[in-house]
Amino acid sequence: MRRAKKKTKSNRKEKGEQKKGRKKREKREKEVPKTFREDMAPREENTKSTDRVLRISQLDALELNKALEQLVWSQFTQCFHGFKPGLFARFEPEVKAFLWLFLWRFTIYSKNATVGQSVLNIQYKDSFSQSLRYQPPSKNQKIWYAVCTIGGRWLEERCYDLFRNHHLASFGKLKQCANFVVGLLKLGGLINFLIFLQRGKFATLTERLLGINSIFCRPQNAREVGFEYMNRELLWHGFAEFLIFLLPLINIQKLKAKLSSWCIPLTGASNSDSTLATSGKECSLCGEWPTMPHTIGCEHIFCYYCVKSSFLFDMYFTCPKCGTEVHSVQPLKSGIEMSEVNVP
Repeated sequence: MRRAKKKTKSNRKEKGEQKKGRKKREKREKEVPKTFREDMAPREENTKSTDRVLRISQLDALELNKALEQLVWSQFTQCFHGFKPGLFARFEPEVKAFLWLFLWRFTIYSKNATVGQSVLNIQYKDSFSQSLRYQPPSKNQKIWYAVCTIGGRWLEERCYDLFRNHHLASFGKLKQCANFVVGLLKLGGLINFLIFLQRGKFATLTERLLGINSIFCRPQNAREVGFEYMNRELLWHGFAEFLIFLLPLINIQKLKAKLSSWCIPLTGASNSDSTLATSGKECSLCGEWPTMPHTIGCEHIFCYYCVKSSFLFDMYFTCPKCGTEVHSVQPLKSGIEMSEVNVP
């Protein structure tokens, strides 16, 4: 009986130890995947964020494409600036379509990306393919892209010219149908843009219809914000605002007169200048023959406009030659003989 009791006790202990060991193993197994998931979660998010193109990057690529088209068209028209005006007026839609087709051939057709996308490290991908590797758009998708974008714009411009120049009754229904189709396309573009803002895919309606998605050519690193340029711009803007506030408080006219009196003192002035100034043949401010000569209490002569405008601008105006303050502006009393004037 004692042996049987000992065996049952030992069996119970072994079972209890086994249960404890199982519980510890289960806890470890539960804890290990959690930590592993926590470690892998940011990696998965980073991989998704690197594959996913930002909305602002896609919109910037579209704006760069528009700017390039405008630049190409302006440079092309400047080549024919000297020709007869209105030379390409009749064939402007066709010429534009040819230029856009030329750009399409050497951008999307050959490099799977527009010029704006190439600048921003973006390219097109076939979203219909289910393979994990990169699949460029097929040849049919590229051709249909050219038809929808280039052909659509050419058709819109040509129909507009046709309906504007030919006012026929037969074009009434055709014009209504064309306006209805254009309205539907604009509505579809608006709906597509709202979906794009929500999901971040297919910036244009053409991309959504053809299944062409934008991806990064190379994995993007973590975005670092540099504040050097921003700090420099803020510093210069603050300095410019300070100058705008300070400059009106500075009397530039008085400062100019002080500098001129310091740089060219009265003792160092030439005899010819002093004689001209004292004889009344030269205005001490403008250096020309004095018009309506006036004095300010010293021996120098001024034009009425020069001395009056300077005095109104600065009530503490002084003579730039001798530094005499203005007490009163009076007309010159002593006349100047005309025989002394050297007429050229």
